Amino acid sequence: MAPLADLYQLTMAYGHWRARRHRAPAAAELFFRRGPFGGSFALGAGLAEALRCLRAFRFSNADVAYLRSVLPSTTEDAFFEFLSTLDASEVTVSAVPEGSVVFPRVPFLQVKGPLLVVQLLETMLLCLVNYASLVATNAARFRLLAGPDVKLIEMGLRRAQGPDGALSASKYSYIGGFDSTSNVLAGKLYDIPVRGTIAHSFIMSFTSLEEVQPREVLPLAGGEPVDLLALAVSWLQRVCELLQTPPERANQGELAAFVSYAITFPSNFQGLLDTYCVRRSLSHNPTDINPLLLHPRSGLPNFCAVALALQQLGYRAIGVRLDSGDLAKQSKEIRRVLRACGAHFQVPWFETIPIAVSNDISEQSLEEFSREGSEIDMIGIGTNLVTCPLQPSLGCVYKLVEVNGSPCLKLTEDEEKMTIPGIKMIYRLSDAAGHPFMDLMALEEEPSPSAGQELVVRVLGQLGETSRVVPTTVEPLHRTYFRDGQVFEPLPSLTEVRTHAQESLGLLNPAHRRLRDPQPYPVAVTEKLHQLLTTLQQASQ
Repeated sequence: MAPLADLYQLTMAYGHWRARRHRAPAAAELFFRRGPFGGSFALGAGLAEALRCLRAFRFSNADVAYLRSVLPSTTEDAFFEFLSTLDASEVTVSAVPEGSVVFPRVPFLQVKGPLLVVQLLETMLLCLVNYASLVATNAARFRLLAGPDVKLIEMGLRRAQGPDGALSASKYSYIGGFDSTSNVLAGKLYDIPVRGTIAHSFIMSFTSLEEVQPREVLPLAGGEPVDLLALAVSWLQRVCELLQTPPERANQGELAAFVSYAITFPSNFQGLLDTYCVRRSLSHNPTDINPLLLHPRSGLPNFCAVALALQQLGYRAIGVRLDSGDLAKQSKEIRRVLRACGAHFQVPWFETIPIAVSNDISEQSLEEFSREGSEIDMIGIGTNLVTCPLQPSLGCVYKLVEVNGSPCLKLTEDEEKMTIPGIKMIYRLSDAAGHPFMDLMALEEEPSPSAGQELVVRVLGQLGETSRVVPTTVEPLHRTYFRDGQVFEPLPSLTEVRTHAQESLGLLNPAHRRLRDPQPYPVAVTEKLHQLLTTLQQASQ
């Protein structure tokens, strides 16, 4: 597999090779500096894909031939011969398990190996982790706002930045807590549940009942075929009588579309309710409008008629969908009608028919649904999920922390951009309630902290003062995933990563988990690591 790399990594590689430094042992870390979307955390994602690319890392003859054409003509032939033998067999990667909550400045990945290879891997790892973690985090935020019971469907294929972006969005939004995707290819490749029924175009393609062919459907329990169209028309009379609206005002093309779809999928019938508006056909006198039919959609009487006809044959409709208007308000009005039909026609399950919504859903939309109260059971989200418009990049960086046994430090006046030197161990400290309250970075050679032990630490951003903490539990965050050219630890399935992500989010203290103005999560260093940092700072002055 041709490595994903920026040109300057190849020119630096040649520089290291010419200086005979290319085999110097080195270590780098991948992390982000600020919590995305104004929150305190991100979900780490993209690890499995990064490991697969590491295993396949090598330059083919075609790759080397191309590099000869873009590097300066003075580049020695021996360098290209060296590239043709290069792989990741001497690289070791440790990382936070995929789907884990990760905080700013805490390394998601640590990479150790020959300097030239460690630097060549930078862009590939950043490319595979940056968007994956961003969209997984975005999805997790939607899940937190929606609550655990509402079903979330990713439907951003037509809005994503190309097919690769769309597939990544489907995969990583599933990790972040979405239940399904509309993307059929993603379902095939990643075994994600797929969902989808009909669009407005299907309904608009019908204009009259005469277009319904065939008209019959077999009862679920068997027997002779039944004319579903005739049955639905008879039910429409009864529904309209209940709703006190003339049946002739129901759109005939819409009814034909619903019946046609129900005949094709009698066990999976869902009605899209907002293709046609009926306010034009209701009385202009507000006192004449039935409170059961305050919604402006023609589809509900037609849906109820077809769903009740199917019910008579043993089938259950799977839901309704709205794609425009005041979704929260309409969901409550629709629920009143469904309950009325269920009670009047003695069909108890009718009252709980799922109501799905779509239409440019954003975080603000979900906050409004919660604030206003709604009867929404399922939400389809596309553009504002897959394009991450509130923050289009996570901003991960990849920095050297040690070369040839000597710790490296990027020194800057902006403490946020200053790197933390040395090869490190990362520990997550939790309190008696099981909530993580601090991540601690220590030098690799330091003894591991123990639960119940008082620790003297320095919090990043407050390095001038010490703090004392006593953790109830101490968890090493990183595991070794890649060594000797092979994935070192069995990788979990996508569903297992999704479960781990939800468990990881569930452990957070609500103050750190909240999406607006969260309490900053402290990341600290040990006294020994702080002493190393101070020494390197003084040596650089």
